[in-house]
Amino acid sequence: MADRGETPVIAVSGLRHRALSIGHLAIPPGITAVIGENGSGKTTLLRIIAGIEEPESGTVTVDGISPRWSEVGYVHEHPDRNLLFSTVSDEIASPLRFRNFPCDATERCVQRIAAMTGISPLLDRPARDLSGGEKAVTALAAALVHRPNLLVLDEYDSHLDPVRCRQVDGILRSCGAGYIIRCTQWMETAASADFVIFLERGRVARAGSPEEVFSCLESTVFYPRSWRKTS
Repeated sequence: MADRGETPVIAVSGLRHRALSIGHLAIPPGITAVIGENGSGKTTLLRIIAGIEEPESGTVTVDGISPRWSEVGYVHEHPDRNLLFSTVSDEIASPLRFRNFPCDATERCVQRIAAMTGISPLLDRPARDLSGGEKAVTALAAALVHRPNLLVLDEYDSHLDPVRCRQVDGILRSCGAGYIIRCTQWMETAASADFVIFLERGRVARAGSPEEVFSCLESTVFYPRSWRKTS
């Protein structure tokens, strides 16, 4: 956690890794959307923030500590790569079992998060039989079950229909994570975030509130459709 008197923040400093080159970036608590063209470094940045990859140089800290010492939940872009266990209930329970949670406490947590994400009817289903959207929500449930401070989502919403996207957005707002970093191709989703990072060729071209970032992108494909003036 941040030291007493410090403002909570994810701090990126002097980051150099593959195509990424970020001198300084401060990500506030809340929901952050990361946008940009394919190959701009979005997934690489998310993996470093989640502690999955170590940067070649520079530092990333979450409330003053390494991501690898933080409580992190991560959802991969490809649903099949998230799932390791045979049933939905075992998949959701796995983060708690790895932490040696008692069986009764684990079962209560699984039931709670399944109800929260609307997948209680799927708990006994084989994970391999799920649709892409069901796999994505199962992976989200597994990422949330241990109440992470940092939740990282790499285009998980590309497998969800608009109705399910809106439902999950409500879940994210109430899940209790201090930081939610989400990469998305949906600019309407990005526009609803608290903070937006626009990457361009490995560098932060813009970062700030949705209004600050999208005001500079009006002539691009990244401008939210609902923001465009209609005649």
